[in-house]
Amino acid sequence: MKQLPNLLTTLRLLLALPLCWMILRQQYEQVLWLALAAGISDGLDGWFARRLDATTRYGAVMDPLADKLMLSGAYLSMAAVGLIPWWLAMLVLGRDLVIVAGALVYHKLYGAYDMEPTALGKFSTFLQIGFALTLLVQQVTPVLPVQALEGLMYTVAAVTSVSGIHYVHVWGARAMAQRR
Repeated sequence: MKQLPNLLTTLRLLLALPLCWMILRQQYEQVLWLALAAGISDGLDGWFARRLDATTRYGAVMDPLADKLMLSGAYLSMAAVGLIPWWLAMLVLGRDLVIVAGALVYHKLYGAYDMEPTALGKFSTFLQIGFALTLLVQQVTPVLPVQALEGLMYTVAAVTSVSGIHYVHVWGARAMAQRR
């Protein structure tokens, strides 16, 4: 039973490929159901990990990695079918690559650390997910004007940029403190 959270995280990691494939095939209604399943599994894995006292290093690393893989893949797929501009997909992917690369470098230079998303990082991810879901819902049932989607897109871009810079600053400061 203690492996249930890790199993759910691994399942979410495996859902990234079919989610992207369905976006590329423009099967938006199915994508929304798969995204719902991924969202539920994301909430449940954390809940079970705390409830069963089953937090693991695997879960701490793979949970955010699964989220980043799914979100980056969704943004790249949405750009490929023309739902969003490529620059936005590259910005989301670039931020995630900076975070992952920074974590790997930090680990290599200073050893193990706790994966601690910042409040700004969580907000950025929340906006990215919200925008992606809004855009996908819009493909199934158009309800928002183009201007609202465009405004949300630029908000996502701005917060993603600031969040990426913030992560570099925070982890750079931690690295400098470790050197002292």
